[in-house]
Amino acid sequence: MNVIYFAWVRERIGIPQEKVETQATTVNDLIAELRAREERYEAAFADITALRVALDQELADFDAPLEGVREVAFFPPMTGG
Repeated sequence: MNVIYFAWVRERIGIPQEKVETQATTVNDLIAELRAREERYEAAFADITALRVALDQELADFDAPLEGVREVAFFPPMTGG
């Protein structure tokens, strides 16, 4: 699946997106796999309460299933201005 990182998530990981082969069944499982990779992922996902996730461009919860999902995007909450 394609995983996209926005804003400070992208800055901490160092790439805007990547193809990920995963056995994860939920977003939380995917985050656990990513965090186990190396420190930059651990830093990006240290506090998931400061993140939002979209599955195939639809906002989702972190316990949402990944079956059939082609794109996962992680980003901080947006603020108006």
